[in-house]
Amino acid sequence: MFDELLGRASLKDRIDELEDENERLRKRYEAESERRADAATARQDAEERINRLEDRIAQLEGELERVEEDETGLAVRRREQLRGARLESVIDRLTTFRTGPEGALTVGVDDEGVSESARAELEPALGDRVALVDDAAPCLCCVDDAGLLTVTLEPPVVPDRDVTWSDRFALEREWFLPTGRHAIALVRTDLFALGVYEGADRVDYRGFESDVKGSHSKGGFSQARFERIRDGQIDDHLERCREALAGYEPGGEAADTPLSLVGQRGIVDALVEESALEPTATAAVDATGDPKPALEDAVRSFWTTELRVL
Repeated sequence: MFDELLGRASLKDRIDELEDENERLRKRYEAESERRADAATARQDAEERINRLEDRIAQLEGELERVEEDETGLAVRRREQLRGARLESVIDRLTTFRTGPEGALTVGVDDEGVSESARAELEPALGDRVALVDDAAPCLCCVDDAGLLTVTLEPPVVPDRDVTWSDRFALEREWFLPTGRHAIALVRTDLFALGVYEGADRVDYRGFESDVKGSHSKGGFSQARFERIRDGQIDDHLERCREALAGYEPGGEAADTPLSLVGQRGIVDALVEESALEPTATAAVDATGDPKPALEDAVRSFWTTELRVL
């Protein structure tokens, strides 16, 4: 009664309405914060799994090839990852192979598989097994006209080699083995390592790590702020990488030294797109740990050739 006489009843009603509205908005904010947190966490998990998924994709592709081989009845006789002394020994054997004039065929096969012109040259020796060359693409294929030696090789970079008939296989050691002066740079979101090599020997090195935040799951505005900070740290890290590689750009002091860029695929692609770099090769490799040992793992992975005996 006194509230009505003093005009406080309407004010209390208004307060109740505002409190209800405030509670509704609070619940809506909490729901939105949870949604943003879930989305941001999912994004971070995806980024952390990129390298593992690339390895898994390669494994599944291998399994798919085996399934296809089972379906067609075709299968490679042997498959081996070659590196180091073993790779050098196999390349020596292939390059010393001799036959009669135009008895040895060498051809480069790109990602799209065997070209029609190459297929016409390969089928007399391989028949239906040409499909195995398609499965190995991109690769180099070496076949003699008697079908005694039939292999594919997948070096770090498959050269653009047209169908070549000769008395020997048209292979160059530098396609498979480190020769001359060259550089390999490893790039991750938080790490950079650059090695300069004379053949297989490293003669110069530079590496560093950047402070890049890892996972975060608090949610809400804290999560969004964390994401902005992390993205900024990655951008700063890439800028440091670009500065370290500036000498390898056209006109730079090291522009004459062939450079291969390896590491996390997305980071490698971003670095190439946002600079004037023209690397000889790029590759996704899974190299963890500190800069120097990570670079050693990356170089070992890069200079690996897959051999398939058809």
